[in-house]
Amino acid sequence: MDEQRETLQRIVSTLANKNDEIHNFIDILNHTIKNVQVNSSSAISELDEEFDRLYSVLYEMSGTMANTIRQEAAHKIQALQDQLSQCRNALESSEELLELATQSLDIKDPVEFLKAGREIKDRVTVASAFRISLKPKVSDSMTHLMVDFSMERHMLKAIKFLPVPRAPEIDMEACVVADNCITVSWRMPEEDCRIDHFVLEYRKTNFDGLPRVKDEQHWEVIDNIKATEYTISGLKFDKKYVNVRVKACNKAVAGEYSDPATLETKAFVFSLDSTSSHLNLKVEDTYVEWDPTGGKGQLKIKGKENKSSGALSPKRTSVGPSSRGSRDRFVGESYTVLGDTAIESGQHYWEVKAQKDCKSYSMGVSYRNLGKFDQLGKTSSSWCIHINNWLQTTLSAKHSNKTKTLDIPVPDRVGVYCDFDGGQLSFYNANSKELLYTFRTKFTQPLLPGFMTWCGGLTVSTGLQVPSAVSMVQKSENRLSGSTNSLNNIAC
Repeated sequence: MDEQRETLQRIVSTLANKNDEIHNFIDILNHTIKNVQVNSSSAISELDEEFDRLYSVLYEMSGTMANTIRQEAAHKIQALQDQLSQCRNALESSEELLELATQSLDIKDPVEFLKAGREIKDRVTVASAFRISLKPKVSDSMTHLMVDFSMERHMLKAIKFLPVPRAPEIDMEACVVADNCITVSWRMPEEDCRIDHFVLEYRKTNFDGLPRVKDEQHWEVIDNIKATEYTISGLKFDKKYVNVRVKACNKAVAGEYSDPATLETKAFVFSLDSTSSHLNLKVEDTYVEWDPTGGKGQLKIKGKENKSSGALSPKRTSVGPSSRGSRDRFVGESYTVLGDTAIESGQHYWEVKAQKDCKSYSMGVSYRNLGKFDQLGKTSSSWCIHINNWLQTTLSAKHSNKTKTLDIPVPDRVGVYCDFDGGQLSFYNANSKELLYTFRTKFTQPLLPGFMTWCGGLTVSTGLQVPSAVSMVQKSENRLSGSTNSLNNIAC
């Protein structure tokens, strides 16, 4: 009976999973149908616009070329009219001279006849009728401005839809996820010289399978990529994976997207646990600020909550599965707040930036059993570095109520590196990745990120991978034998 029930439960689970896959596929199909309708309408609109542009070009060319013909005709007519005017003037002068010569033939006086003859001879010598060209300056032909559109007509009749670029193929082996950057590399299945650029899209997800339509973030778009590789930088890895896809575009049309690829984005993500922080600390997600009046205000709120039905604070109704639930608030001079997610294995990294006017603050890790009166670094279950900005700025490492002053400049941002399995807690200048200090020990319990601030505020950056520069420093440190930094032998 139990075996049959277990078999039936497996069948039910398999059917449920299959139904979920089918539902997801139906959503994808419906989404695709809508896209086909929208994209086909868009293609028709673009086609109409292209033909309108073609008509406009032809109309403009027709006007320009007709104007050229008119200008050429006007030039020729003007030249011929000028020549015609010269001929008429010459003819008029020649006819007057002819009449004079005819009249001279009737002169009887020999002296007068000779005189008239010489005058006529001189006038004939300079007469314009004998100096003008009797050939038209320009021809009446306009054939040099004729147009043959036979080739263009053939080309227009041969117009077809521009070939759609094929979908690129993402090269998973060449893709790299490091330093909160994602380098995506792809290739075309065949060479296509008409490709103008690529479009890359990505979105974060917690699913390791194919992208889903429902309950997913929208795609982030990066356009006009000229190469077949692109690096997306400055990301916060607050999801487990990221989906990426690429499409190729020519001058007029875009191809289909590549098959989506899913890349794993490992990073440590946590928030600050406001439910157990000191009452004088104002906590919002990953920001904590000293508030000298916060205690009284929160005490009043807490009193009202105690009189109510016992509902949890609206800021955080539940805590992470690996954090310590229902712990007492920090009190006294332990102005402390812990992270809500525990470290139980692996290597993790986060960064802390203090306000410029912050007078005193600490950052590090602790076990869950840190007492409500305990301060970071003053117990055997916590490790931290402490910055004091009172009369002079000092930086020190603290553990088990022992302190070691560090004679180094205080950085603007501090990177915290925790290697749980390797027993290392290191602090870095987050900008230069210079190592500030390293604790070496064996962690025997899960660790929680811990922070203390007094007269100022801290901003914590999570969702960060261990930087490559930090990994290189850690490897170099591990190769050095006998160079461990420990506070076990340092007196307070």
